[in-house]
Amino acid sequence: MPMFSEISAGGARRKGMRPFTAGLIAVVLIAAGTYFAFTKSNPFSNPYELNAVFENTNRLANRSPVRIAGVDVGKVAKVEPLDDGSGLIRVTMEITEEGLPIKKDAELKVRSRLFLEGNYFVEVRPGTPGSENLEDGDTIPPNQTASPVQFGQLLTTLQSETRTNLRTLLREYSSALKREGAAGFNEAIRHWEDAYRNTSQVNDATRGQEPHDLTRVLKSQAKVFGALSKDEESLKDLVTGLNDTVSGFAREEDNLKAAIPELRDVFREGRPALASLDRALPEIRAFARDATPGALSTAPTLDASIPFVRQLRQLVAQDELGGLTRQLRSAVPNLARLNTRSPRTFAQNRALASCQNSVLVPFAKKPIPDPDFDHHTGEPWFEESSRAFVGLSGESRLADANSPYFRTLAGGGPTTVVSTGEAGERLFGQLDFPLTGVRPARPAKRPGFRPDLPCENQEVPDLNAVGGPPGQMTTPTPTLPLPRASREREQARPEQYRRLREYADRTRKGLPALDPFQWWGLGERMQLKRLDLMRDSRGRLVDRKDGE
Repeated sequence: MPMFSEISAGGARRKGMRPFTAGLIAVVLIAAGTYFAFTKSNPFSNPYELNAVFENTNRLANRSPVRIAGVDVGKVAKVEPLDDGSGLIRVTMEITEEGLPIKKDAELKVRSRLFLEGNYFVEVRPGTPGSENLEDGDTIPPNQTASPVQFGQLLTTLQSETRTNLRTLLREYSSALKREGAAGFNEAIRHWEDAYRNTSQVNDATRGQEPHDLTRVLKSQAKVFGALSKDEESLKDLVTGLNDTVSGFAREEDNLKAAIPELRDVFREGRPALASLDRALPEIRAFARDATPGALSTAPTLDASIPFVRQLRQLVAQDELGGLTRQLRSAVPNLARLNTRSPRTFAQNRALASCQNSVLVPFAKKPIPDPDFDHHTGEPWFEESSRAFVGLSGESRLADANSPYFRTLAGGGPTTVVSTGEAGERLFGQLDFPLTGVRPARPAKRPGFRPDLPCENQEVPDLNAVGGPPGQMTTPTPTLPLPRASREREQARPEQYRRLREYADRTRKGLPALDPFQWWGLGERMQLKRLDLMRDSRGRLVDRKDGE
């Protein structure tokens, strides 16, 4: 049977809702309205949530009120401990529109609704108007929250050490009132009028001369106190240091008594100085106004410089520059002595460098002329001199580790060369052919040696030596026919010259070649085969594939 239908008296059906269904719907609506009326919850609303971290929330519970200036502006939605093991508690609150906006410098306190103990609520101070607004879901840190002091905490404060300090204070205060102390106190009363008047002027000056002067001061102090509260160890050290300072003053009681009368004269002389300072305050205020932008930019500057300061602190640590400085402390005297003795060394180094730049380097780069040989390329001295080491290395050999052996090329011939040694002795040598000349020619006298003249001022050595006639030679004239072997050697001599020139030319061009003084006969044929060379019909070296 359809739900929305009913038969009329005339037999016709008319549409409508059955009474049972309508009653059930009405009961559900009444129950829902009653629930929302008692719980004051709106399922269609999206409340503003604010989180705050407390060190202690006492017995703050869900649905505890949140108030601003005694007016309810929300409720506590959740109280839960943090998961990091710090013991802090996160309180989630739902704030109505009447409690908004809430600033980033807002402060929250858990307060009791009854005297001493009882239910609790969260008191919110929304913050200063110039601060930024907190977004939905933001969290207020624990340095901006506080919890009420319990009676048990008050009792635990009066420990033995605190009670001892309190007794000491009362005993010292009673000692101060003994004898002339009370009379001095009465004598000081007549100065209170001026003191109160001056204090009122100071208090009036602290309010500032422009709107929000005091607000800015309180805001800056809040930042300072907030920074101090973050470092509890430093605060403990500060209190301990103040305690030591006050104890030191207490030990110097007699000196303090002698100094107090002098303060009267200080104040008497100080009043004109303060009057001058008061006249200078307008200039200082103008300077303060001009310096305000720079002071405001100091905080970002400090924030940017803090990483650099941290790096510097690590740099000067004991494992870095601190340890290095300790090690250098013993080396600095030696370095100082070295500096005092270094100028003479530097003078010699300068002379050596100047000699090298002015004389030695130009000499080393100067080409060596050799007009007697056509194939000479005129290379500089620093390239030619290195080739002499090859000859020196080939001159000596170690045989069986007993002693060095020297190799020399012995030659002979019909020409006898006679020369005079350094000691005037006569030296003889045999050559195959007569000498055509010598270069350089023997000078008539030894060149001058000038050790008194600095090297940098001397002339660059000139290797373009002049030639001259050879020394004394004798060549015997053959009177008899040469033997057959000698005639063959005379006939083969032009070919030997040609092979020498060929060896020099191929070596200069970087082509493989054979030294005719080292290889001949079977050894020459074996080396030609190894180098893939052969001699053509005219005796010239060619590639084997070209010759075939």
